[in-house]
Amino acid sequence: MSTPQNLPTHLQHYIGGEFVESVGGETFDVLEPTNNRNYCTAAAGQSADIDAAVAAATEAFRTGPWPRMKPRERATVLNRVADAVVAQKDRLAEMETFDTGLPITQAKGQAERAAENFRFFADLIVAQSDDTYKVPGSQLNYVNRKPIGVAGLITPWNTPFMLESWKLAPALASGCTVVLKPAEFTPLSASLWAQIFEDAGLPKGVFNLVNGIGEQAGDALVKHPGVPLISFTGESSTGQTIFRNCAEGLKGMSMELGGKSPAIIFEDADLDAAIDSTLFGVFSLNGERCTAGSRILVQRGIYEEFCTRYAARAKTIVVGDPQDPETQVGALVHPEHFDKVASYVEIGKQEGRLLAGGGRPEELPEGNYIAPTVFADVAPDARIFQEEIFGPVVAITPFDTWDEALELANNTRYGLAAYLWTNNLAGAHNFAQNIDAGMVWLNSHNVRDLRTPFGGVKASGLGHEGGYRSIDFYTDQQAVHISLGPVHTPKFGSDDAALVDG
Repeated sequence: MSTPQNLPTHLQHYIGGEFVESVGGETFDVLEPTNNRNYCTAAAGQSADIDAAVAAATEAFRTGPWPRMKPRERATVLNRVADAVVAQKDRLAEMETFDTGLPITQAKGQAERAAENFRFFADLIVAQSDDTYKVPGSQLNYVNRKPIGVAGLITPWNTPFMLESWKLAPALASGCTVVLKPAEFTPLSASLWAQIFEDAGLPKGVFNLVNGIGEQAGDALVKHPGVPLISFTGESSTGQTIFRNCAEGLKGMSMELGGKSPAIIFEDADLDAAIDSTLFGVFSLNGERCTAGSRILVQRGIYEEFCTRYAARAKTIVVGDPQDPETQVGALVHPEHFDKVASYVEIGKQEGRLLAGGGRPEELPEGNYIAPTVFADVAPDARIFQEEIFGPVVAITPFDTWDEALELANNTRYGLAAYLWTNNLAGAHNFAQNIDAGMVWLNSHNVRDLRTPFGGVKASGLGHEGGYRSIDFYTDQQAVHISLGPVHTPKFGSDDAALVDG
């Protein structure tokens, strides 16, 4: 893979409107996924760096103009941010592809979505109205929204720029100031935010970025007493640690965690559409997506046909250089993650019937490449059925009845997304409402409506974001009560008490 022009060789923190090194000078290496060579270093944030970032964000919140701006004024800045993202989407996509190993065509789509996130929340805060309740002739009650303060944002390495925008946009729209800790595997595109915000007119100190390892910078951010909110996207085990640490400070939390989402294909489904969708749903973004439909449940009458056609298509998926527009599956993000996914492929060979893939493509001897891998006849207690792999690996399992399909669908600790394919509309609605999943798509792949809640149940998350739910998370809702007439309060004590005491 060719190296993008003007690629930085070192990434700094951005604190209080200035690029700075770590207080102690610590750094870490960043690897290129196609060959695992170190292409740059990044400042490795420690507690002292988080302290500095929180101090800058706190000062901007307490004394700066951002929380006090009218919604239209903040929206104007957010729309400038969106314009800046679109203006450099090709450069952004090139950097994202280089840093993550995602195919370039899919990285370009992420830039567009990042811009849309800012436009959406810019529109939302201008259109937002708060509740008012009137008791005629007696009382008027209304809700006053106030930004909570400094929001700690911890983002993952899959589609990093877009997922950073998903947190930054509503936090800033609400009037909060932020400290962003991007994933250590993929800090490159996050480095663009500082200039984007500066050019858009965001006041200094409102946006702060601290690079670093999760156990160091991330842990310090979660535990910091000056950060009342933590929004985290990542794996469930890390979410449990953050949950425990947030509890100590009674912090607000929003966590979107892992998934092992089912795609259920019934006999009456449009099989061509279902195959297209389930291939895209697990192999796009290199399979490194929380909502991947990585368990495919297929009704017995069409099971063998589905497996044969699905595997044949999977074998033709183009694996290769992420910068090649023809590539459909690129390199996994990091050798550590490659080893994890490769280990699951070997486990799968003992737990299912291998129909496609099964390891590294022969023509790609270096880098983090794994061929799209398909296992059939996977038992419900198999590890590749139960555990999140987060790579281009899918498990296919047969079922006979709708009741059995529902039992299989719910038979994991996760509950993020689910996908149903059937022409039985009434059955689909009833089935969907009984699935343990925060989001369900009927006869569709993962097409997001930003107005709807995004989040999971069980081990897949805590809380929801999206639309007004995001604004709710970043704001306090204060009830204000005003009397409109005489106040009838029970009288305690006597008006003459003061005279008696005298």
